[in-house]
Amino acid sequence: MIPFEKALRTALDSAQLLDTEPVALQDSLGRILGEDISSDIDMPPFDKSAMDGYACRRKDLETPLEVLETIAAGQKPARTLGKNQCSKIMTGAPVPQGADCVIMVEHTRLDASGRVLFTAEETNTNICYQGEDVRRDQVVLKRFLRIQPQHIAILATVGKARFLVSRRPRVGIIATGDELVEPTQTPPPFSIRNSNSYQLYGQVLAAGSLPTYYGIAKDSAEEIDGRLRRALQENDVVLLSGGVSMGDFDLTPAIMARNGIDMKFDAIAIKPGKPTHFGLAERSYCFGLPGNPVSSFLQFEILVKPFLYKLMGHDLRALRSQAVMAEDLAIKPCDRETWIPVRMTPGHGTAPLNYHGSAHIHALDHAEGFIVVPVGSPGFARGTPVDVRCL
Repeated sequence: MIPFEKALRTALDSAQLLDTEPVALQDSLGRILGEDISSDIDMPPFDKSAMDGYACRRKDLETPLEVLETIAAGQKPARTLGKNQCSKIMTGAPVPQGADCVIMVEHTRLDASGRVLFTAEETNTNICYQGEDVRRDQVVLKRFLRIQPQHIAILATVGKARFLVSRRPRVGIIATGDELVEPTQTPPPFSIRNSNSYQLYGQVLAAGSLPTYYGIAKDSAEEIDGRLRRALQENDVVLLSGGVSMGDFDLTPAIMARNGIDMKFDAIAIKPGKPTHFGLAERSYCFGLPGNPVSSFLQFEILVKPFLYKLMGHDLRALRSQAVMAEDLAIKPCDRETWIPVRMTPGHGTAPLNYHGSAHIHALDHAEGFIVVPVGSPGFARGTPVDVRCL
């Protein structure tokens, strides 16, 4: 049994970067950038007005100014400003030659002859200068960035309609257990519906990867072996749910070994999720996850998900929040660190949920994060500062 941080580092250090593939701009949301992106233009590409107003020479501001023209966005200025002249200008329009500032329209008025008078002192130039944001050939987006909508805007601005991204990991999902039936079935006595596989399927999709479900394998070495062998051949990563503990029907570890999987760890000092396995096959990776749904959910979020992103070259950073306990939390001290689902409360507080253990899937419905109780600790008193690992 190894500490969680060591298990995470072991898995991440084993991840080999996947290759790249081209993607269209409109299909790139959430993908991991596979190349550095440089700008083919200065940004802004010309000196432009930051607001609606009048382009003029600062030294002329104390006198009425003749208006030469009105310049709209996208329109080339036709006139060069001279002494006591200005041009009306719209936001985003190019600044005419001769102008060194733009005075916002709210600080002006017109005299009887239509000349512009300035009614307030203006210290800013209100000009966005060519290249002040980005210079041509400057790298604007780094490889391995996870593409968000604001990045798509940058890609469009620099003319990248198609570019390289990391290939998405293919992930096979296998459920194990005689007690499982599909959600479409009414469970017979002493059976339960298979929730883990569909939970994992959604988690894989949310992690930017491509899931394939291989169904329920009964507690038969031959059946588990057949599904695992096929999944290892067809995927980059295989997730086996259930059958990883120490019971008479927990066959998964032996079958993983039979398939040539080099086990890197087979237990983590964490609750829930102790019997989590990880190993390397010839061309793929395999995780054995606990059968209880909270354990499976948590181990995917804190272990498998960062691993999938690492395959694409992206270092996934956990979202954390500092909070104080709004209620007492008392637990039985454990030889493993204990992760407790919590909700956030007003005033930067957090409170434990009504949680009955790793089979209590409904507790996750209200969970906004987890807090970690250290090894041997009986919990936290109200008012104790804690670190919340947000979902």
